[in-house]
Amino acid sequence: MHETTLLLIEVGALLLGMSLLGRLALAFGISPIPFYLVLGLAFGEGGLIALDASEEFFQTGAEIGVILLLALLGLEYTASELFGSLKSARTAGLVDAALNALPGAALALLLGWGPVAAVAMAGVTWVSSSGVIAKLLRDLGRLSNRETPAILAVLVIEDLAMAFYLPVLSALVVGMSLMQGAVSVAIAVSVVAVILYVALRHGHLVSRLFPADHFEPLLLGVLGLTMLVAGFAAEVSVSAAVGAFLVGIALSGRVAANASQVLTPLRDLFAAIFFVFFGLTTDSSALLTMLPAALALALVTIITKLITGSYAARRAGVGTLGQWRAGLSLAPRGEFSIVIAGLAVGSGVVAPELAPLATAYVLITIVAGTFLARVPDALWFRAAVRRRRAGAGASPVPPAA
Repeated sequence: MHETTLLLIEVGALLLGMSLLGRLALAFGISPIPFYLVLGLAFGEGGLIALDASEEFFQTGAEIGVILLLALLGLEYTASELFGSLKSARTAGLVDAALNALPGAALALLLGWGPVAAVAMAGVTWVSSSGVIAKLLRDLGRLSNRETPAILAVLVIEDLAMAFYLPVLSALVVGMSLMQGAVSVAIAVSVVAVILYVALRHGHLVSRLFPADHFEPLLLGVLGLTMLVAGFAAEVSVSAAVGAFLVGIALSGRVAANASQVLTPLRDLFAAIFFVFFGLTTDSSALLTMLPAALALALVTIITKLITGSYAARRAGVGTLGQWRAGLSLAPRGEFSIVIAGLAVGSGVVAPELAPLATAYVLITIVAGTFLARVPDALWFRAAVRRRRAGAGASPVPPAA
């Protein structure tokens, strides 16, 4: 069979399967993310049937999906709102790094994998998945919630920190000199600073580049600029997601509102492809050996993310339920964790078992996080919070005379 024909058949079958699973998720009232992951696992490495012809298509589509998820998140906020949240979340960012990087590093050292693997595992457990969390917030209708800016501030701090972390990790795994590593970090930080400056000071000029009332050139222009900036950001070891997010932040007014409208269908398509591709590239047969360690690590770091999110939301003045929503929403890890693991294992200087451990860990946190994020909306949970609040606020009964 011709390669193009096989590509069309594979992509068509997967898209149809995704549609059916999406309807099933709607019937159960849950996010479709776990279903997309399971579909990818079923047809990926070690699955029922390997789909080789469509791998490159889904890889590119997955990258576009993360970019569009973060770009549309950026369109929901202004540059001033972002900077206000970042200022208030600086301490939360430090708490996040300490609580969530240490468990991964500690496990690598306990397993005897060495200091380079410890640095890699610290990154795997530290950074939450912007793509997964962006979709969760949208699916659960929380984009306008009071805790959402605090969640986004933590995510942006994490992604910006990757501008420092990834060049350092690259230097460690390839034996780069200290000077070369420092130059790489300096370039990455400079690019982030330029993008931030343009978004904050000249965002209105960027918006004037696009016709707000003409959807076709608006779609092509905003999509083109987003992918261009994301590509340049990735080239200098800055997260492509950060670049896309800051493009969304830079746009304002009717341009931002209409761009969000025309890009939403594309985001939905490519975001779904991102989750399926994650499953497709996971060797399901290699996950079982590292499953116990991954489960233990996931349990610990879901708790540490809960503490992080609750702390960030509390500092932003958010109530108890919002603090729970923020903490549980940050549980999923994803694209960065896999990239970090791949970079470390691909160098050949760390134990190859790190890859299946990271993959199992990410899958567990995504599936668990998808369900845990819904818990604060449950009636029983709300009632429990109200009872606890009432009990804490009750005046103590004075002793009898």
